[in-house]
Amino acid sequence: MTSIEHNLTNHELEGLQRALLEMLIEVDRICKKHEIRYVLFAGTLLGAVRHGGFIPWDDDLDIAMMRDEYIRFRQACAQDLDKSRFFFQDNITDQHYRWGYGRVLRLDTEFSRIGQGHMRMQKGIFLDIFPMDGVPEFAPFRGVHNFICFILRKLLYAEAGRKTGNSILIRLWYAIINIIPHNWIFAMMSKLTKFSIRSKYVRHIAFPTPKGRIYAFLREWFEDIIYIEFEGRLFPGIKDYHAFLFNHYGDYMQIPPPEKRHTHPVSKFKLPASFSEDLN
Repeated sequence: MTSIEHNLTNHELEGLQRALLEMLIEVDRICKKHEIRYVLFAGTLLGAVRHGGFIPWDDDLDIAMMRDEYIRFRQACAQDLDKSRFFFQDNITDQHYRWGYGRVLRLDTEFSRIGQGHMRMQKGIFLDIFPMDGVPEFAPFRGVHNFICFILRKLLYAEAGRKTGNSILIRLWYAIINIIPHNWIFAMMSKLTKFSIRSKYVRHIAFPTPKGRIYAFLREWFEDIIYIEFEGRLFPGIKDYHAFLFNHYGDYMQIPPPEKRHTHPVSKFKLPASFSEDLN
């Protein structure tokens, strides 16, 4: 059955960004309490530098931390996360979760991207948390490592791809490889995280790195931190944000033309009930 596509209204996007900021504040509280180091990442860091907050049309929020910090954060969430409003989600806390990084979900919400409504994992407005792992310093080995990451990522994506593939053959291919037990895939990813732990290069093994570059980021970008303003508050960001953003986006201060400013279409969307009166 085809999902009905819904493009967020300005009113809904405002509420979504408010929920994301609420989650970031909660994550920041936990990280400060447990002395866990993290940084604003990807489009969230770009928004902080270029806009002082969210990119106006952005509908997600990303942070990153080294793997050892991520493990501590997961443990801290079990103890200190406000479970009346939030849920820490990964393949351990949700057996149907199919991505190789963690999320904090806002309870009492709905947020399903097109093509993912059939997936049985718990859904809601989410903040992505990317753990960073060491990768080989020798470039050819790093290329092989990147290919392995690509294969494992596609195996995890198969649950979504069997519904969203561009052709019948691609959907059939994803349906076939989706037979591979997901526990085995996550076990292989776990083994990959033990590789080159102290390498000067790192990456999130379950997500693509910028194409045409070195399949990795510099470790120092996630260890040297400054505080950057984001929506009127200060949060940790990459100190050498210029080098990171240029590596990731090129001329990052150039605002894209209107036709390239878009949110992700969704099939289901609902804000927390407590937001309704405030946003009317």
